[in-house]
Amino acid sequence: MSLSSLWQSLRAYAAHDDPLVATANLIALVVVSNQPFYPLYLYWIVGSDITPSFWLFLSTPFFAAVPAVARLNATGGRALLPLAGIANTMLSAKVFGVASGVEMFLIPCVLIGFVVFRPSERLIGFTIAGAAFLVFTFLHGHYGAPVHLYTPQEYAAFVRLNATSVGTLTAFVGLLVAGLIGESDNR
Repeated sequence: MSLSSLWQSLRAYAAHDDPLVATANLIALVVVSNQPFYPLYLYWIVGSDITPSFWLFLSTPFFAAVPAVARLNATGGRALLPLAGIANTMLSAKVFGVASGVEMFLIPCVLIGFVVFRPSERLIGFTIAGAAFLVFTFLHGHYGAPVHLYTPQEYAAFVRLNATSVGTLTAFVGLLVAGLIGESDNR
């Protein structure tokens, strides 16, 4: 399969008549495409022991399934995206420890929960945001010992890495939503 045909297949997989669903699908596939690089980022920025990061690939099928689920149930597909993100954040907090700053990924989960649902579906977005808030409130500091302990310097690098990743993902979601708003203004 050529790179061009792979790209066309991914575009077709993410495509949907509903712009909010197509947006959620695109975000999910961007997350999937970035997951294989996370161990490399850890190696380059945090330290050489990347083995714990392999646990995070457990979430890949859930992110990859967002467009397929959305074809069966548009609301379910859109909800799966931030819920998979919340679950991945919980797993990451257990694997790396909260000192890694990985719980910051709850921020884009809340944002996604709010922006991929229409005003008539606002309760779903509030429920997802509430779930993220409850996860942080009740699980922060209660995950037990991480799979691997890092040095204070490695944890500082981890926080910088995760802050940059969260900021980039949040900005990406914001740009997509700004595009949707611009499209609706032009109608």
